[in-house]
Amino acid sequence: MREIQFREALREAMNEEMRKDDKIFLMGEEVAEYNGAYKVSQGMLDEFGAKRVIDTPIAELGFAGIAIGAAMNGLRPIVEFMTFNFSLVAIDQIINSSAKILSMSGGQFGSPIVFRGPTGNAGQLGAQHSQNFENWFANCPGLKVVVPSTPYEAKGLLKSSIIDNDPVIFMESELMYGDKGEVPEEEYYIEIGKANVMQEGTDVTIVSFGKMITRVVNPAIEALTKEGISVELIDLRTVRPIDYDTILASVKKTNRLVIVEEAWPLASISSEIAFNVQKNAFDYLDAPVLRITCADVPLPYAPTLIAESLPNPERVINAVKSVMYVKK
Repeated sequence: MREIQFREALREAMNEEMRKDDKIFLMGEEVAEYNGAYKVSQGMLDEFGAKRVIDTPIAELGFAGIAIGAAMNGLRPIVEFMTFNFSLVAIDQIINSSAKILSMSGGQFGSPIVFRGPTGNAGQLGAQHSQNFENWFANCPGLKVVVPSTPYEAKGLLKSSIIDNDPVIFMESELMYGDKGEVPEEEYYIEIGKANVMQEGTDVTIVSFGKMITRVVNPAIEALTKEGISVELIDLRTVRPIDYDTILASVKKTNRLVIVEEAWPLASISSEIAFNVQKNAFDYLDAPVLRITCADVPLPYAPTLIAESLPNPERVINAVKSVMYVKK
């Protein structure tokens, strides 16, 4: 094992798959000459050339449509959005074309394509550049939605996404591109749709995904462990499909559940999980299911208000203690 950055893990995943299959190509704004806005595609133009690492105009709807057409004709595009906030410009192509063409064509056309890029808050970027749309895409049949939490997860999940025959929404974080983590030298894949029990515990289950794992949940668990509270941590990895079997098995063991996500609370991934758990494991619950989410507001610009709006370790700690010591 060696330590590499999150961006390097993503780059390795793309390089390995592109070396195997010349039908795979990368396109997006600044991915070629500039080596990517976040340097994820550093050096890829030199290796694969301008026909497989393609700079696009600032026209997400247009280049998403071109990529989908290429996928329908046998190629396997990787589309980089500079941020998933910009994917809204292309959402008609993603939702009405990529997600539905297999069904609407009676299986005659597929859309093996990866739409990837950063999601969520990354500092003082303003409300229009700090949004989470995981639940939007997860609500659409025909799409798979992947949100990795570490460099190890990023590489294995991206490789699986690139070879998947369905369109995959692969959501990263600007704050994580410089994160370092252990990644094997040898090639590996991580199954899409299978959650990861990152830590086993007996008192309470915490379910989360993406940068909430490293930025919020892990510091909370460290503090809770010092107080003698045993936490079982589940990293969803994918939010469509959701691995309910792993979640339910954990809740039946710990009898308590806290869900942490960065997005707004209404119609969220956490609300869907909470419903499913109360439906299928209600008799095992010793406390209400609690959710930690972003405040239901456009994300402010001031650092103090950003901190007040987003999930943080203290809120997770308080939620865990609340479900641990609920009065019966």
